[in-house]
Amino acid sequence: MVLQSTAQSKIIRMSTPNPATPPAHATKAAAAASEPVKPSNFLRQIIEHDLAAGTYATRRWAGSPGDAAHHAQGQPDPAKIRTRFPPEPNGYLHIGHAKSICLNFGLARDFGGVCHLRFDDTNPEKEKLEYVTTIMNSVRWLGFEWNGSPTATPYQASDYFDFMYRAAEYLIEAGHAYVDEQTVEQIRINRGDFGKPGVDSPFRARTPAENLARFREMRDGQHEDGAMVLRAKIDMASPNINLRDPAIYRIRRATHHNTGDKWCIYPMYTFAHPIEDALENITHSICTLEFEDQRPFYDWLMERLIEGGLLSSPPPHQYEFARLNLTYVVTSKRKLAQLVYDHKVKGWDDPRMPTIVGLRRRGYTPEAIQLFTERIGVTKSDSWIDYSTLEGCLRETLDVCAPRAMAVLDPVKLVLTNWDDVMGAGKLDDCSAPLHPHHPELGKRAFKIGKEVWIDRTDFEETPPKGFFRLFPGNKVRLKYGHVMECTGCTKDADGRVTEVQATLVPDTKSGTPGSDAVKVKGVITWVAVADGLPVEVRLYDRLFLEAQPDAGGKDFIEALNPNSLKVVTAFVEPSLASARADQKFQFERHGYFVADGVDHTKAKPVFNLAVGLEDSWGR
Repeated sequence: MVLQSTAQSKIIRMSTPNPATPPAHATKAAAAASEPVKPSNFLRQIIEHDLAAGTYATRRWAGSPGDAAHHAQGQPDPAKIRTRFPPEPNGYLHIGHAKSICLNFGLARDFGGVCHLRFDDTNPEKEKLEYVTTIMNSVRWLGFEWNGSPTATPYQASDYFDFMYRAAEYLIEAGHAYVDEQTVEQIRINRGDFGKPGVDSPFRARTPAENLARFREMRDGQHEDGAMVLRAKIDMASPNINLRDPAIYRIRRATHHNTGDKWCIYPMYTFAHPIEDALENITHSICTLEFEDQRPFYDWLMERLIEGGLLSSPPPHQYEFARLNLTYVVTSKRKLAQLVYDHKVKGWDDPRMPTIVGLRRRGYTPEAIQLFTERIGVTKSDSWIDYSTLEGCLRETLDVCAPRAMAVLDPVKLVLTNWDDVMGAGKLDDCSAPLHPHHPELGKRAFKIGKEVWIDRTDFEETPPKGFFRLFPGNKVRLKYGHVMECTGCTKDADGRVTEVQATLVPDTKSGTPGSDAVKVKGVITWVAVADGLPVEVRLYDRLFLEAQPDAGGKDFIEALNPNSLKVVTAFVEPSLASARADQKFQFERHGYFVADGVDHTKAKPVFNLAVGLEDSWGR
């Protein structure tokens, strides 16, 4: 890897060597035989140590989440480890979530464990069933199944609300929690800061009985939203501000998508999260680094609830890793929503978006994203990963399996003026090419060549620059898979724009026939016959932002938008693409990898999206 320093942080640009993996149609046995050893990282080392030490060997599993009594009736846990992916259903998942998905599900797979999909739905005002559905679809698309079975339903934090309430009452009765009636501003001021300890709330000395009564009033809807909160009683002088009596329950009248109007109080995420892990027998609770300061409260809560006999021992343990920072994108849900609702993009699945649905529509594959997450690794230090690393992984995975096709993206007509004399008036000649150059067993594609063909405008120069070996007057080139021709000139319109190129066919030079190599040429160009070429819409996508870190330092990321991130052209492609299916990927020879759009593509109106070019040309 090459490290490129920037003013703010390091950007890591990972190399992407040519793949040594088999094509998509290869057998599972061959694929398994060629699978490389997983690179080690600190999480793998922790799991290996725990398995060797038998840290979780005594845990029991009753077949479903539950408290200590529930699991005590079960059998020894058949899963060696349990991890979880716990998204809040308040938006669409993005590439950063994909890293977490691949990490958690991948570790469970590799160590004989189970990964849980759990919806952390403790904030009813922002959560929707729409988001639940798209999250499930994204996890499945990435190639994973959750909770130990392809038919299992995801877990939901809201299913544990009854236990969470019971746990809160236990903490109150044990003297570990109290109801605070200060205002939000008073609580903020009295919490102190890094240089000043907090001040005890005037309500902190209430008796457990008084606190329990007030908490039940909160539950029964006797107080307004924001009138009071339940706080853990820990240490208002702690150097870790998160331990200065954090709030664990608040009043919030909102209809929940799962529990309806049953509750008007909801647990805070920092309280709910460790309880959810414990009820589900999670062993390794893997979070991003922003939760590192919350780990002491996680451990404190586990200790208190195990002391009370509510949860099993040993408890889960939280570990933190560096979140994904990818150049030329933003991953803030709020900023992604702004792009959508301000119509800067055409929806959550716009192929320029870093959402999983957007990446999928762009032409990314699960294999490419899994390769990317494996290649960038897992660390505890922040760094920036160059976007070209993600693009390289897509090229690498598509190269071995994407069928080839010829396409002309900026067409100008080429007329072979002596075609009728050499080949016969009105005659079309048959041509063919392999579907994949390295896998002849996949077969061939067939197309015609005739007097008129479409070529890319950039393949002709009336006055060529040095090193230009394609079409210019007096030069010979080969039409790929077809004949050699010699350029004779061009026709222009009143504005000087080339409207037609003329050339003469060189007889007996068709590819694959005797004597085809008799005429040596330096240039080979792709083309599509006018006679059987298929007109299609091609959407040429580029990076959404012009700056590597568009929102760094509080900048207005909207100002960094790339005005040329989408260009729509009418192109011509060879007839083999008439049967292209939505989401099917191809390599357009000399151009890049393209996908039949998963939403708009039809046989009547084909639409192809540029997934990635054949090489990294950004900034050239």
